[in-house]
Amino acid sequence: MCTVCGCGTGPSMGRTGSENHAETHTHEHDRDHSHANPHGHHHHDHVEASLDFGKGDAGVNLPGVSQQRTIRIERDILSKNNAFAHANRVRLRRTGTFALNFVSSPGSGKTSLLVRAVNDLKARWPVAVIEGDQQTDRDAQRIRATGAPAVQINTGKGCHLDAHMVGHALDHLRLAAGSLLFIENVGNLVCPAAFDLGEAHKVVVLSVTEGEDKPLKYPDMFAASDLMLLNKVDLLPHLEFDVDACVAAALRVNPRIQVLKISSRTGEGLAAFYAWIEARVAATIEPAGLPA
Repeated sequence: MCTVCGCGTGPSMGRTGSENHAETHTHEHDRDHSHANPHGHHHHDHVEASLDFGKGDAGVNLPGVSQQRTIRIERDILSKNNAFAHANRVRLRRTGTFALNFVSSPGSGKTSLLVRAVNDLKARWPVAVIEGDQQTDRDAQRIRATGAPAVQINTGKGCHLDAHMVGHALDHLRLAAGSLLFIENVGNLVCPAAFDLGEAHKVVVLSVTEGEDKPLKYPDMFAASDLMLLNKVDLLPHLEFDVDACVAAALRVNPRIQVLKISSRTGEGLAAFYAWIEARVAATIEPAGLPA
């Protein structure tokens, strides 16, 4: 995962000495290991192989790097990120800003959801948005069309936002007292799970077009999230999607996760989502004596 490969963390983060994989490690087996001729007589009609490279203590396998070394690299990267996240959280608390980190795979409907939410909520709270994508500022443009301020972060080859990036984005936002801040992470159900951005909650968006087993395939993301928004439910009549199985899978991974069924296109379920936001703003901002 990104905490050990170092993507998005600078050219040297996560790679030290002989661990500079791209420059020093060659795959000798690519030359020495011959595969059966596809036109030969070695047929494998029924193969049930399952290779698990995540069973070690580190939960990931890096060629040429021990599990303990991998753990040390990951802890180093995450500790630096967590320091930035703490600074972001303190900064947001000063203005009474309630921040949500929206995570999902690409195409789940995050941006459409945020466009609708901004339009629905901007009369109740000042709303600002940070958009994360590898390239382009198209999503930020869609948000700005609602009248809300939006900062686009392009991560290049990086596959997630980190707290340092978000801190820089905050430099460009003049957050009014009692604001909502929506952070749309890069579309990826793996790496963003590990990175705290300073948000109050992670919200995972899963569309019914993706398959009900996603929480079991990508458990870290659902374990890290406090709310799952099951989006595009207006399409259910046209799909073979087992809602109950999906919810059960999410609860199996994270028994405390809350689930709301929504459609950003029709508005179904959004009132419940907005009530969820309002309750948590009241629970986190108002007790601190800050405006809500």
